[in-house]
Amino acid sequence: MRELTLVDAIKEAFCEELDRDEKVFICGQDIRGGIFPYTMGLVDQYGEDRIVDTALAESGMFGLAMGAAMEGYRPIVDFMFGGFTYHTFSEVSVATGQHYFLHGGQRSMPLVITAGVGAGMRLANDHAMAIHGTFFHQPGIKVAMPSTPYDAKGMFKAAIRDNNPVVIPWHLGLMMERGLVPEEDYIIPLGVADVKREGSDVTVLANSLQCKNSLAVAEKLEGEFSVEVVDPRSFEPFDMDTLLRSLEKTNRLVIVDEDWEKGGYASTIAARVVEEAFDLLDAPIKRVTFPNMPVPGGYMEPYIMPNPDKIEAAIREVCA
Repeated sequence: MRELTLVDAIKEAFCEELDRDEKVFICGQDIRGGIFPYTMGLVDQYGEDRIVDTALAESGMFGLAMGAAMEGYRPIVDFMFGGFTYHTFSEVSVATGQHYFLHGGQRSMPLVITAGVGAGMRLANDHAMAIHGTFFHQPGIKVAMPSTPYDAKGMFKAAIRDNNPVVIPWHLGLMMERGLVPEEDYIIPLGVADVKREGSDVTVLANSLQCKNSLAVAEKLEGEFSVEVVDPRSFEPFDMDTLLRSLEKTNRLVIVDEDWEKGGYASTIAARVVEEAFDLLDAPIKRVTFPNMPVPGGYMEPYIMPNPDKIEAAIREVCA
């Protein structure tokens, strides 16, 4: 075990999979120049045929990846910033997500879509908006998001090996987050949540940067409230069993997520809990999400997005 940043863990996952399978390649805009550190220097190691710079045209870039996946390759298509994926929404959500179903299970679509996302860096809307909630709604697409370097390496390797399309963004606020990562080959199966902190008074379901914030709040409140923090890691497939086991202990739920409040991921999970386990709840479910507005950019971002103060207030409310 050694300590890596989140982006270095992603790079290590890419390198190990490029070495393991010659069908794996990466394409995107300015990836040879290393717009993010995880592609820096890869063209020197793997050549221009496997580290493919594309034109500034997202539909063309994704068309390259989709066509290659249909021919048995395993492309990783890097959109740089998550908001740019919406330029290819029909191709990703309909043509790609439904490909396996529409071909009667006879044709797979093994590709990975990744990008930096997340508010708090003052990058404004199309560079910061969350995308996981949008693709979470589309049938046939797996959606996941790491919160630690350890999870990032294992989840990206699992995504690259999957025969289905996987959207796996990473949060810009965690780019330089450091953590212990094994040198050996390992994967974290998509669809398996992780209890990041045990507790007995309230369950906080939180992902990515908000998982980190929730852990900080849980530590702050230790002695006053016993907070269990569950990281879903995967939004689709979602590990409902782990969440329900947590609620059997705590009987209270706070969901923290940077997706929009209206029709978002938190709304879907809250509805499922009410349908499947209403009797476990001793208090109404509380959601801490992004309001129904564009990401404002500038100095307003930290005040609008979910933050430790809002998470603490939600915990106090459901435990009152």
